[in-house]
Amino acid sequence: MKYYIGIDIGGTNLTTGVVDENCSIIGRGKIKTENGRPYDDVIKDIIETVNIAAADAKINMDDVRWIGAGCPGTCNTDTGIVEYSNNLRWNNVPLQADLERTFGKKTYIDNDANAAAYGEFLAGAAKGAKNAVVITLGTGVGAGIIINGKIFSGTNFAGGEIGHTVIVVDGYQCTCGRKGCFEAYASATGLARMTKEALDQHPESKIAQLVEADGRISARTAFNAAKMMDDVGQAVVDRYIKALACGITNTINIFQPDILCIGGGVCNEGDRLLLPLKEIVARDVYSRNSKKNTEICICSLGNDAGIIGAAMLGKSADNGILKSVLNVGKTK
Repeated sequence: MKYYIGIDIGGTNLTTGVVDENCSIIGRGKIKTENGRPYDDVIKDIIETVNIAAADAKINMDDVRWIGAGCPGTCNTDTGIVEYSNNLRWNNVPLQADLERTFGKKTYIDNDANAAAYGEFLAGAAKGAKNAVVITLGTGVGAGIIINGKIFSGTNFAGGEIGHTVIVVDGYQCTCGRKGCFEAYASATGLARMTKEALDQHPESKIAQLVEADGRISARTAFNAAKMMDDVGQAVVDRYIKALACGITNTINIFQPDILCIGGGVCNEGDRLLLPLKEIVARDVYSRNSKKNTEICICSLGNDAGIIGAAMLGKSADNGILKSVLNVGKTK
């Protein structure tokens, strides 16, 4: 059996897995990313996690067919260069070449959200769909788009950056430079910010008790306060879900996919998140009277989606990454 190595470079964690032909992860390696570190330091950690994962799987590199890496930002799949990653603060780093030189294996790179979407498409909640969108709610908001079974990356490899579409004009500052981005509101970071604002305005709320017990504000804090019947916590949750629904409605209006999956830690809230979200989207989406509407669901692979999708990027490359819908059906 041949094996594939998938690397998921997140804003918080760097995780690597050895994946078999059945899309099962048989070995893992993980290190904290620590945003803002120099690329040269991070690439050393990436290499270490590959070695850890291979040792965990009890294989050597001779058993590996290729390596795939999903990275936040604009990943040029032709040159193998990460051209820009605002969350990692990378500019034009040679990720593919560095990994190929180190391990002597063909390496593929793509945006981390594209990789996660491809993982869900191959082995998760979007399996069997023709057109799908997968939105990941983490340190930022990533999105991967599958059109006719292929990853859509646009003419400049930056397609699918739904997180950097604006939902509030002159709203919160986003790390990309714009204000009011979907990411600034719907990410775990954005939710924590809104929770802190609510705590500052309402120090008497149960949010304060939770922060004192946990020692920090997290994306779970407002939801936990709401479960304690705290009106302030519930108001934060409602505001967050409203912002999330706005971005998802916009996405459905543009792409009308068969299925739209959301992933990330906040999705552990299950129906507390999903039911009110679906209600708002059903009310606002342009196609509300259609006989067939986009199904909204929670991703089934969790954090494994990025690893599996990255590991299988070689398959996507073989099938052709959809760089522009303008080229579909055209011949040279």
